[in-house]
Amino acid sequence: MSRQLRLSSAASLSVAGLLAAASPLAAQPAYVLPAPQLAPAPASDAPAMLPPASGSAWNTFHGQLSAQKYSPLRQIDVSTVGKLRKVWEYHTGDMSSGSGAVPETVWSATPIFANDTVYIGTPFYRVIAIDPASGKEKWTFDTKSTLKALTQPALKSRGVAYWQAQSPTAGEVCQKIVYLGTMDAQLFALDADTGKPCPGFGKDGVLDVNQWNTVNAKYPLSLLQPPTVIGDHLVLGWAGKDWAYQEAPPGSLFSLNARTGALEWTFRPIPDDVAAQTGTANVWTGVSYDDKLGLVYVPVSSPSPNYWGGNRTKPIPLATSTTALDINTGKVVWSRQWVHHDIWDYDINSAPTLMDLTVDGKPVPALVQASKMGFLFVVDRRTGADVWPIEERPVPQGNVAGEVYSPTQPFPTKPAPLLDQSKKPPIWTVANIVGLGSCSRMWKNLNYEGMYTPPTTTREGTLTYPDSAGGVQWGGVAFDPETQTAVVNTSHIVQALKLWARADYDKAPKGNGNENGFYPQEGAPFGMSLVNALNWLGMPCWAPPFGELVAIDMKTGGVKWRRPIGASQQWGFYMPESMGSPTIGGPAVTAGGVIFIGASMDAKVRAYSLADGKELWSDIVQAPAVSNPAIYEYKGREYVVFTAGGNSILKEQVGDEVAAYALPD
Repeated sequence: MSRQLRLSSAASLSVAGLLAAASPLAAQPAYVLPAPQLAPAPASDAPAMLPPASGSAWNTFHGQLSAQKYSPLRQIDVSTVGKLRKVWEYHTGDMSSGSGAVPETVWSATPIFANDTVYIGTPFYRVIAIDPASGKEKWTFDTKSTLKALTQPALKSRGVAYWQAQSPTAGEVCQKIVYLGTMDAQLFALDADTGKPCPGFGKDGVLDVNQWNTVNAKYPLSLLQPPTVIGDHLVLGWAGKDWAYQEAPPGSLFSLNARTGALEWTFRPIPDDVAAQTGTANVWTGVSYDDKLGLVYVPVSSPSPNYWGGNRTKPIPLATSTTALDINTGKVVWSRQWVHHDIWDYDINSAPTLMDLTVDGKPVPALVQASKMGFLFVVDRRTGADVWPIEERPVPQGNVAGEVYSPTQPFPTKPAPLLDQSKKPPIWTVANIVGLGSCSRMWKNLNYEGMYTPPTTTREGTLTYPDSAGGVQWGGVAFDPETQTAVVNTSHIVQALKLWARADYDKAPKGNGNENGFYPQEGAPFGMSLVNALNWLGMPCWAPPFGELVAIDMKTGGVKWRRPIGASQQWGFYMPESMGSPTIGGPAVTAGGVIFIGASMDAKVRAYSLADGKELWSDIVQAPAVSNPAIYEYKGREYVVFTAGGNSILKEQVGDEVAAYALPD
């Protein structure tokens, strides 16, 4: 439970108003464009509800376009899940530790089940089609993409997307298509039955997305997240090179024709008159969609450079936001900015989860946006209006040259924050003793006035909590519509952030890894460093748990239960599971009352009870399963499939395993 100062809505908004008068970065309300055709229904009318999930498919990245990651299957339930066994596994061969010429791999691909086939995209940018019952290979396709880490610290892929024609034309190829993007901005379209390129898409089955990279084109628009298929539209974002430049490609989201790749519309979060002097605010993770409203819900990241904003003091209201777009035009219908003038790299990093709730006895078509800050923002998905009050509260101010600080930030009142960001996390006594007091000295020297403490050039810098990877990562929130329970995994990680004046940065020791190290923010007056808060032996200085799994009653916004998830592991030793593990990748839930998740350092996949959080089953896989699992039914049998690929943010362990589980025949 957060110990943050609680102000009433009226008090906090009036304080915000007084502070805003003195600053060009005033606290900003919802950004709304008129959309009469999408006007909310009268209060007396029942709102449009989401369609039920299908148990026979898992044909999009989050299982459904609502991003609920929910399966209505019940064959595997709390009484039978303990009998699960691995029924097949497949090894792609596409992995690298980074010790040779090929960069290390980070594999976060959700398996896609469609067309009676499991489809996988690999970090070597190959597509593999697998028999869903036996694990036997049907076909493979190699894009022959360059295996260079052009924008990321590693080769990355979150897999493929699938489309099929509503009324297939007999005898024509590519009535069913699988799409894979590459780090060098090429989007491939393959016939889902044969794996051959689709001749009518782009140029001979390949679309060069980098053709639209025309402003500050310092790196390619890397296609690491698969497009979201919505009818005959492909909604496509891209990833960039974080922390490298002040001026970078400005964010853009494309809608493409699914058959041809023709550009339909482009959404640009940064106004044209400031785009050239900043950049990013891209959409690098998945999106969600409400078919009845015709709205695409887009999580937008922060502008560049990430940790200094003196080049972008004019408000950019669509940055670090959830924004609702009309699927046919790309026009903004409503938007909520979750971090004003973001100088903490608090990207909105997961697709919002759409859910139909009953709040105070009334049906509410809701949207829940998880965030790196460990907040869950809950709004009406028709309008962006609060379901529970979201308050503007004063936040700490800084004094870095050229910077202008937002006087307030949005804080949700329900659900409560998933971790306490109001004070420095307690020191882990064991790590402090082993470190001969180094953790205590670090805590004393790091500035922290709460989560929104601005970056600084002084002393050892600023303590950041949650860290840049996020209190909640891109796996996002799963939702059980029967009990109206949301499930989300969290990470508790502390880092030390420092701004370096350019002359000092140029003299500083260099080196970086995955989400930590020294980065130039080239063009800005400050470079930056971001390092994990560890003692000399590599032990975390902050007290456990290091990660948790949390279930929330979305009728009330209250926590049902929370528990440590996984085990931290270093040098072959496993810490007690009561200490938990940082997590990457999200959960899936079933009508059988079971939560499935990998995500932890210890390379285990697990099942938990949705009702009480009790661990029901686990198995060890080749590497941390840093992807969302897929759940599907094939010929009357329920399967749960994980990819085990690893991510060096957790530990240096890579894999290439696809593991499928089912009950015994």
